Amino acid sequence: MAHFSYDDIDKMHHLYRINLINSCSGYKSANLIGTKCKKGISNVAVFSSVTHLGSNPALLGFFLRPTTVARNTYDNIKETGCYTLNHIHQSILEDAHHTSAKYHKSISEFDTTILEEDYIDDFYAPFVKACPIQLAMSYVEEYPIKVNNTILLIGKIEQLYVPDELLQKDGFIDLSKGEVATINGLDAYAVPNAHRRLDYQRPKPEFAINND
Repeated sequence: MAHFSYDDIDKMHHLYRINLINSCSGYKSANLIGTKCKKGISNVAVFSSVTHLGSNPALLGFFLRPTTVARNTYDNIKETGCYTLNHIHQSILEDAHHTSAKYHKSISEFDTTILEEDYIDDFYAPFVKACPIQLAMSYVEEYPIKVNNTILLIGKIEQLYVPDELLQKDGFIDLSKGEVATINGLDAYAVPNAHRRLDYQRPKPEFAINND
């Protein structure tokens, strides 16, 4: 079994280290974040760091790399206060991944890929057409992560669009039916095709402790 200490990781070639540490945390969400600046230029970019923060209020967060270089997604969100989250699915994997390329802010990734802008209910930021799950988000707050100069940006779910065939009676969204992808590391995509739901767990009676 391979074993790496903190010092080993610190001394690694940077590309090996990036691949190793980005994949060791496990499978990650695969989302396209859609934004548009006040001048009307749209932007869409792949993110693998979107995470659930709470259900009431309904909050999601995602991490941004240091803003020492141009970050069009971040700039557009701060300028307009809104953005969209769109789940990457089987049919758009390659073009979704291409949005990681660093284009100038004057160029929309919608023009360089097969991805299509979609506008729903007059929301300012563009959705990605045909994505199985689409969320309209509003900026809430952000937290600087001092140790590596990244940013945790928190948003509120304003609108959530889910196809009827994916939505179960208890509110569960069956992502496998939508061929929703996940990301392993930086560039490996998987499309889960099966899952198992387990019941809500309570302590076994023989181990339960009465707190009264």
